[in-house]
Amino acid sequence: MTRPHVVVVGGGIVGSAVARSLTLHGHRPDVTLVEKEAAPATHQTARNSGVVHAGLYYAPGSAKATLSREGVRRLRAYCRERALPYEEVGKLVVALDTVEEARLRDIEARAVANGVPGLRWLDAVALREVEPHVVGRAALHSPTTAITDFAAVAAAMLDDARDGGAEVLTGFEVSALDQRSGRVEVRGTDGRRVEADRVVVAGGLHADRLAVLAGDGPDPRIVPFRGEYHRLAPAATHLVRGLVYPVPDPRYPFLGVHLTRRVGGDVLLGPNAVLATAREGYRWRDVDPSTVLALAASPGLRRFARANLRTGVHEVVGSLSRHAFVERARRYVPAIKAADVLPSGAGVRAQAMDPDGSLVEDFRFSRVGAVLCIRNAPSPAATASLAIADLVVDRLDLG
Repeated sequence: MTRPHVVVVGGGIVGSAVARSLTLHGHRPDVTLVEKEAAPATHQTARNSGVVHAGLYYAPGSAKATLSREGVRRLRAYCRERALPYEEVGKLVVALDTVEEARLRDIEARAVANGVPGLRWLDAVALREVEPHVVGRAALHSPTTAITDFAAVAAAMLDDARDGGAEVLTGFEVSALDQRSGRVEVRGTDGRRVEADRVVVAGGLHADRLAVLAGDGPDPRIVPFRGEYHRLAPAATHLVRGLVYPVPDPRYPFLGVHLTRRVGGDVLLGPNAVLATAREGYRWRDVDPSTVLALAASPGLRRFARANLRTGVHEVVGSLSRHAFVERARRYVPAIKAADVLPSGAGVRAQAMDPDGSLVEDFRFSRVGAVLCIRNAPSPAATASLAIADLVVDRLDLG
């Protein structure tokens, strides 16, 4: 019997995990991963902060909650097995006033319901035993929240997939996904073609465009938001031991500036969230006219902008003014001085948005014939990647 052939579109950490999971499947399909860049995992995977999320915030019973908790368990074991970095530096979610303290109690209840281990409620004195330079009224401490290098993890997963027989084609930008008689022809802009029995679209910033090529609807659309980072100078990295996060404000769609220690010892400040004018718009000068026109024509984005005008202005100010950016971090670590802060890189978040302007909060999948599309996989997708991969492979119905 001929083995089925599965093509995975996208070489980020989720696509790499899917390719790996396929090579471990009992039916051992032939697997090809196609990636439009010269090397996999160069966008969201390589440009995030490296946090392995424990599952504090997510609605109990949601895909994010269940897959992140399973993902943490498996990612921890995988990193140890492959000698990859995995450091449980811990996270403090810090409340600055009584309103935030009440919201933090709600987060604590969610985290308990999600089975996050080792949680501790800390008062203003006790939180400084964990983070001596942090101030706040109260904090929730998650000691098992960890950091890793997701680009290294994705590379290891792709090596596993290759060892299992998968083929990886780079520089393959998909231009068509033509379905005929139960099979799919995957065509590249350079003329290459691959025939498949099943296709998994894990296209990140291009997820909606690729889904439409497969015959799916245009919504939810991907709206690119750039997240810009600063970092502490080496002499100031002692000011943050682990991860220091604000209490999310339910009125605003994004978390706000936080402080993140990385596996190399750097400490990041950020990210903010500003609308990008290209799907891979890592700088203000990165402008793609087709993206700008699509954003301008989007009724959902217009509704979102009207509802979040104040937040948008706030984020743009933080993008254009390093002083404003630093002052937001100083609310939690007053010892940070302007001279301690250096510019760093940026990432672009592939944020799915429904037609009514609401952000898609949970993971979302769709199926069109032989093509399974991952329509929304924001954070904690990297954390949950191994669990997401097995879910996707199960849904392919390989027999």
